[in-house]
Amino acid sequence: MNQLSFWIDNLLANAGYTSGDIPYLRLLIMSIGLIILSLICFYITKYLIIHTIYRFIKRTPFKWDDLIVEFKTFDNLAHLIPAFIIKGSISLILQDFEHLLPFFTKLTDIYIVIVFMIIFLSFLKVIENSISRSPAFENKPIASYFQMFRIIIYIIVAILIISIIINKSPLYLLSAFGALSAILLLVFKDTILGLVASVQISSNDMVRIGDWIEMPKFNADGEVTAINLNTVKVENWDKTITTIPTYYFITDSFKNWRGMQESGGRRINRSIFINVRSIKFVEKSDLVRYKKYQILKDFIEQRQNEIDTYNATNNIDISEAINGRHMTNIGVFRRYIELYLMNHPHIRKDMTLLIRQLSIDERGIPINIYCFTATTQWSNYEDIQANIFDHLLAAARFFDIEIYQQPGGDDMNRIASSLHKSK
Repeated sequence: MNQLSFWIDNLLANAGYTSGDIPYLRLLIMSIGLIILSLICFYITKYLIIHTIYRFIKRTPFKWDDLIVEFKTFDNLAHLIPAFIIKGSISLILQDFEHLLPFFTKLTDIYIVIVFMIIFLSFLKVIENSISRSPAFENKPIASYFQMFRIIIYIIVAILIISIIINKSPLYLLSAFGALSAILLLVFKDTILGLVASVQISSNDMVRIGDWIEMPKFNADGEVTAINLNTVKVENWDKTITTIPTYYFITDSFKNWRGMQESGGRRINRSIFINVRSIKFVEKSDLVRYKKYQILKDFIEQRQNEIDTYNATNNIDISEAINGRHMTNIGVFRRYIELYLMNHPHIRKDMTLLIRQLSIDERGIPINIYCFTATTQWSNYEDIQANIFDHLLAAARFFDIEIYQQPGGDDMNRIASSLHKSK
């Protein structure tokens, strides 16, 4: 390089330039030559060497290394070649302008540090995508951890750049870092809380991507689409997006429907309210009618035999219905509901199936239906549930049972009409 500089000086001197102009002209010529050389090396590295590496990677039997090609990870390596060429030549080019040498040296060093950071982040992105596509980490908040890694890298790079600018060792900055820790804790409070929350969420398997969650505090009711260091995104069923700070998932309560989805059955827990005035003992004519109901025939015969045996054994006078044991229409109706659900093709028989009578209230006697559908798909679940209650509400009148409902305008008109006719 010294010979090149000497040759340029002789060339310019022979061309008639003065000794005062030669340093500036040499700087211009060598700068242009350095830029051209750097560009040539850049394009050779990027379009010949790196693309050859990409073609080799595509031919390998491994799948994970295809991500290197997909994200063009090695492209950033091409920026290092010009940087190192400039760094090695800058002292010679600026030999007559030494006051500019520290500035351009620092600028080159900062550029190299930034390029190394970009290369490292590219590899980190490849690792993140490779891990997130693995079935073992499919529903884990991997993005949160890698976001934290990126923040740490940014801090390290910032320290290195500052140390280059002020020409001090990075250890000098780290010694002063403790004094700023309180301020940094305040600035990065949400990030630190998010990191702690992400670790707890992952270790306790509290939330996964794809889970259906409810969090009334934030009006969130939908599917988790992303778990990041600071936020969890929920796509609600009305297609709106709710963004929730990650740390609220360990400080506040929420409902996760994953257990229901994994069980393969979704709960039905609804009640039919029976008008108390419609409850009565079953008469012989009712028994004849009930035996015609296919799913009740065996139950009616067995139950009536038990009752008749009990009453005969205890010499009970059954001329009055209140004496001894008798079936009631509400009891038969409860048994009908149970048998109907046990024979229903879309109700799980291996999960809880319970028909119970709850405490009476102002709306009547609640007959609670507690069972599980054989599907968790929302529209199918609602369709099955509606069909069941359509049938039961229509079937109630076959047992002389009235379904309670609050009186409406038509009810009042019928009462007024009946009172008017009775006068």
